[in-house]
Amino acid sequence: MELCTTRTFTTSFSLPSSSSSSNSLRSNTVIKPFQFQFKFKFNSFNLSSFTPHIQPSLSIHTSSPFTISASSSSSSVSLDSENDLLPAQLKVTETEESDSRVRLHVEVPSLVCEDCYKRVLVEFTKYAKVPGFRPGKTVPESILVGYVGTRNVQKATIESILRRTLSHAVTSVTGRALQDSVSIVTKFSEMEDTYSSLGYLSYEVIVDVAPEIKWISDNAYKNLKVVVEIDSDIDAHIASEKEFRRRYKSTGALKVVTDRGLQVGDVVVIDISATTIDQDESNIRNIPSAESKGFNFDTEDGEILVPGFLDSIIGIRRGEAKSFHLFFPETWKQENLRGVHAQFTVECKELFYRDLPELDDSIADKLIPGCTTVEQVKDLLLERFQEVEQTAREQATDNAILDQLSKMVEVDIPRSLFEEQGRQLYGANLLEMQTKIKLNEQQLASLSSPKAVNEYLEHQKENITNLIKQNLAVGDIYRRENLQLSTDEIVKEVENSIAEFKRQKQEYDEERVKDQVQEILEGAKVLEWLREHADVQYITI
Repeated sequence: MELCTTRTFTTSFSLPSSSSSSNSLRSNTVIKPFQFQFKFKFNSFNLSSFTPHIQPSLSIHTSSPFTISASSSSSSVSLDSENDLLPAQLKVTETEESDSRVRLHVEVPSLVCEDCYKRVLVEFTKYAKVPGFRPGKTVPESILVGYVGTRNVQKATIESILRRTLSHAVTSVTGRALQDSVSIVTKFSEMEDTYSSLGYLSYEVIVDVAPEIKWISDNAYKNLKVVVEIDSDIDAHIASEKEFRRRYKSTGALKVVTDRGLQVGDVVVIDISATTIDQDESNIRNIPSAESKGFNFDTEDGEILVPGFLDSIIGIRRGEAKSFHLFFPETWKQENLRGVHAQFTVECKELFYRDLPELDDSIADKLIPGCTTVEQVKDLLLERFQEVEQTAREQATDNAILDQLSKMVEVDIPRSLFEEQGRQLYGANLLEMQTKIKLNEQQLASLSSPKAVNEYLEHQKENITNLIKQNLAVGDIYRRENLQLSTDEIVKEVENSIAEFKRQKQEYDEERVKDQVQEILEGAKVLEWLREHADVQYITI
């Protein structure tokens, strides 16, 4: 069932004005983040013109809570916000829907409609240049309406009604409504029909509200058991040994092999072709991702290719070709090749061996400038890779914890929140792509199109959903455990961030920087707390 609960209430004419209501709506309940950040920004209900429906403005900062403009003809009037009490009560029926959405059915009594009508006439009198009447002077109603046009007066009246009543109508979601999520969904034409025939107005509003987070059990996050898979490549000893070997090999010269076949340790230039194997020849196809021309293959890095590939070409000589069958392992990174039986054909174009210098202290400075012994080089490399390993372990642990958290909570995610988070991620990806590949205007326009963004949102739906759940869970834990940040921590990080902006000569909003710094620090504080209280097991793969 989409609809869950319905309740009806009436607004009182003694409610606070729109301006004070708006202030409370912008009270910024924060979702504390870690990897990505977002806030619950509460809506100021900034509305634009009715074409075809009333939709929220994307502007966050506004001096008045409502700006509604009539846009029907040359004599249309732009009406400013009116923050006042209503002459009668509204009847508002609230219905909770799925995805943390609330639907408000608003009935505006005729007394309020009549008052708005009179105000509209006053405004038209001020600005309309009616023949035979001086500007600002009283014009009989029938003459004024006839000059301006009944339809235009009616449209302006409806807009005035909406502007004056909306802030009162949404009081039940004050402090819960997400920014830019309020929409009047009733068609303007329907409102015109109701008003012209019945003399009162009714309309419906939908608004996304801050979602409620539900844990599978209250203390679920306090008893985390996490298995963290660590890639063997980040092992400091293994990685430092590989790096030492790479640096040592770079000190030698490549020389052509003339009197033998390929051995481990050689560098070979090969052409590779690959096809699938099938008894039905019509099903045989090329495997483009496994093919290469002029591929430089260091045989000490044999693990980068299909298992068995290196063994199959040992002994090959320059100008020779070899064919052999191999299976792609079930763990192969390309899913469509896992378990595929393939025939490889390899042609040796060039074959080299390395003429390496003696491995002694005399080459230490070539390996790392400033070092005087080989042992010093190895120690320095190990120290560097231990730092890398520690960072990678912490990141892998955080990722595993966050993954667990997303499975421990149930959240009815509002569509507006999903789209906001998704667009932030897509924008970050696009920016990263732009730094790596200089996109031209046409490519950038194509990748920034609504179609491209919507496709990304659809394809990444699960990832975006999990990220939101993680952020919500982290924020909830921060509040539950009453974690605190010191002022010094925040000030220091803000200063560092601003200094970086200045160094890069980039513009920045200091308040936004402060908010983001606090969000990141709070998220990091939660993950630190979770690491201390979790049962973490590391497995090297």
